[in-house]
Amino acid sequence: MKVLKSLLLFLLLMLGIGYIGSQLLLNKRAPENKQTVDILDPERIQRGKYIARTADCIACHTTPGGQPFAGGLPMDTPLGAIYSTNITPDRETGIGAYTFSQFDNAVRHGVSAAGVPLYPAMPYPSYTIMPQEDIKALYAYFMSEVAPVRQDNASPTFPWPLSLRWPIAWWQALFSPSRQFVAQEPGDARLTRGQYLAEGPGHCGACHTPRGLFYQEKALSLADGDRFLSGAVIDGWRAKSLRGEAQGLQSWSREELELFFKTGRNDVAAAFGAMANVVQHSTRYFTDDDISALSAYLKQLPAAQNKLKRFPDKTDTTTATLLTMNNPGSPGAMVYMQYCVTCHRADGKGIARIFPALAGNSAIYARNPQSVIQIILEGGRMPDTQYDRMAFAMPGFAQLSDDQLLAVINFIRNGWTNQAPDIQPRDIRHMRHFLASKTRTIAPVGEKHE
Repeated sequence: MKVLKSLLLFLLLMLGIGYIGSQLLLNKRAPENKQTVDILDPERIQRGKYIARTADCIACHTTPGGQPFAGGLPMDTPLGAIYSTNITPDRETGIGAYTFSQFDNAVRHGVSAAGVPLYPAMPYPSYTIMPQEDIKALYAYFMSEVAPVRQDNASPTFPWPLSLRWPIAWWQALFSPSRQFVAQEPGDARLTRGQYLAEGPGHCGACHTPRGLFYQEKALSLADGDRFLSGAVIDGWRAKSLRGEAQGLQSWSREELELFFKTGRNDVAAAFGAMANVVQHSTRYFTDDDISALSAYLKQLPAAQNKLKRFPDKTDTTTATLLTMNNPGSPGAMVYMQYCVTCHRADGKGIARIFPALAGNSAIYARNPQSVIQIILEGGRMPDTQYDRMAFAMPGFAQLSDDQLLAVINFIRNGWTNQAPDIQPRDIRHMRHFLASKTRTIAPVGEKHE
């Protein structure tokens, strides 16, 4: 009993020290800034509106069918769900009472006006490199042009003690340091701008860089480590590698990448899932110069170490098989002919900008198959942009049996010239369970969030 009491006292002492230390860390991380901002300056407001687009604020802080920036979108984690917050200028439920100093500390340092550390679902590890003048423009935009919405914020669903917020201050100290932007090629203005967009407001690494045991991005820039933008899985979607390997951007030209950012599609691929929202709310609003800069930067990134740079040559025998059905005993080919061939064609090339290709599409032959499985089960919709007259949707095929899904997915992942590892029955079961258990938005909406 005496040993147990001593252990309990020791644990309480450590918790007390940890809590006090967290407050010291937060005070150092988010000092008060006495600067004021003219929030009525029209030029600053318009600049802030564009910066908000480059930072894709609306995608996370708006539910489908909900009021812009009013929050309520759930983000599932292995521990529970986090809901995005109301960032409209409502003074009671939003950020209307925030001073500029409090706004700056929330955006760039992950500390709320109440002095509470924010969850790293907010990409402040990326936003920290944004210059203060850009944050001033953002502040002016949100305070002057965004409509205030009275909508209470939802609490995370984490169980206690995981719901305690103060330990996040220690996470921030370890994994989200305050840092400055350092240009990779300081003599090249276009590459520097593209690098800044990718590392900073665009926060590409938040999805496309793998995370560690403590949910930290394994690299915040290429100088920080080779894992930067090397691909990850987030919310059941495979966020592809943006590096120069075979399953990354090696097969994409810079022109195809620019077209994808602008319209959400090119002759081979189409945006779906979370990336469709990025195009819908963010990249399609980029200036042509910024799209060119971001694409140029990504295309010059080298292949990640220990990843395949190019696939070996492979002859397409799939097209002839489907056209003649010389192999009717192939279950995958039979399912494909029944459900897929009308849109995606026997040659797997689909119809450019209407039905995405399956042949030569890196989303299909990715090592991680989650995206392929999820879109076949749930379906998806292309982003609706000003550049295409129609946004096409794919229906879900959850009604197919696991055996049918397994057969057709392995068929397309290795059909034509595609080369990918076979998926297993457990992959189908896992995705069905994941989709069934996803947290929904806090308000009824007319459509689900892709």
